[in-house]
Amino acid sequence: MIEVILLEKIGRLGMIGQVVKVKPGFARNYLLPRKKALRATKDNLAVFESRRAEIEAANAAAREKAGERSKTLDGRKFVIIRQASEVGHLFGSVTVRDVATLLHDAGFEMERQNVALPSPIKALGLHKVEVHLHAEVAATITLNVARTEDEAKVQEKTGAAVKMATAAEDKQAALLRQEEVNRALFEKPAEEPKPEAAAEEPAKE
Repeated sequence: MIEVILLEKIGRLGMIGQVVKVKPGFARNYLLPRKKALRATKDNLAVFESRRAEIEAANAAAREKAGERSKTLDGRKFVIIRQASEVGHLFGSVTVRDVATLLHDAGFEMERQNVALPSPIKALGLHKVEVHLHAEVAATITLNVARTEDEAKVQEKTGAAVKMATAAEDKQAALLRQEEVNRALFEKPAEEPKPEAAAEEPAKE
């Protein structure tokens, strides 16, 4: 573990100016390169204290800007088209990278670290996702994951995923298909009946 000085509030880690212990990888790969923290050296502590008011003012301005962005993003709905099975299971998934790219293309500055998606989305339907615009500001969007634009409209209206079959029906269909494959692979073709041997004529005396 190494000690760093936080330059902004970081989740449950701490507030601006706090010295906290974090894993080296988290510091090197995230906090330090993104200027969210400084190594807690004697010189850096002195620099921070001399610039505390400036750093806190900059953070307040960033928080206010994020709040304005949140007003335009919070509650927005986005359609994502994906291939899926008849029961609504995606052939693949919607990931953090997909969401960040979607928002970026829609005009919102966004990085993967801003998207709070606990696990990839693997089913059709409406999914709420939280997006962090600042350490203290978040917005919630809805992803409408559908096979087509028309199905997305139906899902928007009903609030439920469009499914073409129930799970039981889909499972039964899969079993039937597998049985057909097994028969084709393992069943031997029926042997043609052999012609009966001609009856021998009785020997002549």
